[in-house]
Amino acid sequence: MSRRALRAGQVLLTGGLAAAAARAAYAALNQRPPGGPDTWSRTNHRGEPVTLLEGPAAAAAAVAVALITPGLPARSRAALALAGAGAAAFGGYDDLKGDGDKRGFRGHLGALAHGEVTTGAVKIAGIGATGLAAGVLAGRGGRGAGAAVDIVVNAGLAAGGANLLNLFDLRPGRAIKVTLATGAVLGAACPAGRLAAAAPAGAALAVLPEDLGERAMLGDSGANALGAMLGTAAAAVLPRKARVTVLVAIAGLTAASEVVSFTRVIERTPALRWLDMLGRRPPATSAPGQARNEHGADEAHGAGVTDGPGEASQAHQAAAPPGAPASAPAAAAPR
Repeated sequence: MSRRALRAGQVLLTGGLAAAAARAAYAALNQRPPGGPDTWSRTNHRGEPVTLLEGPAAAAAAVAVALITPGLPARSRAALALAGAGAAAFGGYDDLKGDGDKRGFRGHLGALAHGEVTTGAVKIAGIGATGLAAGVLAGRGGRGAGAAVDIVVNAGLAAGGANLLNLFDLRPGRAIKVTLATGAVLGAACPAGRLAAAAPAGAALAVLPEDLGERAMLGDSGANALGAMLGTAAAAVLPRKARVTVLVAIAGLTAASEVVSFTRVIERTPALRWLDMLGRRPPATSAPGQARNEHGADEAHGAGVTDGPGEASQAHQAAAPPGAPASAPAAAAPR
């Protein structure tokens, strides 16, 4: 068997295992949701229930399969798993306990400057710490200033990737489509990229029908985990110049998200709009006089990272869990 055929088989095996594991995890979590179904249930802009369990299922599957991916160095496997597990844990914390009135880096860091520690600030610090640890593991074994640069760049890719993918999780299926596109770009960049991205891509693909059907959503737990793993995959396989280029792009898009709506750009670009709508249900119609946000939800529930001025991210737009008081903070975005 040729080396190319062997590598292709490893990619297919890894992606297939991740997809099967994600479906199994999703079914198991739906059968016995930790804390009960209401803990994970949200009401979307159509008035229909959606579950946050898609995110933990995809994250758990991607992390577990990354640890056993054939053909990847042990340190790369450990880096992928650590980045994904850390981002899933801190993202899940923000999903379930999220503060409803602080949005984006500016909101969370501004609150911190006034002595208030938000769940978003905890998430930023936690994902930054696990991203740094993953960056160390993904390092190329050099010494001196070069090694330090590699660690900083790698950490930025892991943490930045986690945040950036979450910024795309504003419409059904969008973050998963970005995950698959990113995996394809990594695969085109080098053969090792296909293998490194196979676990998160396979897990994401497996839950795409639930996401597009608006039955479930990634939430911060899933989007942060998949993004962190894709960033770490880039850190593990790309040369330094390419990694720096990717990091600059991530930083630029993240900064742009504070002032520019990704959704408005997508909707004004025919090709992007077509891709964004591919497989989705037709948009719901607003009630007369009702304010609408990025995901078609009542603005009163907006409480997440912003996608441009005044727009709430899907990661925090949902109504409070059933039975919660009306003043309870939103914990995830509506569908």
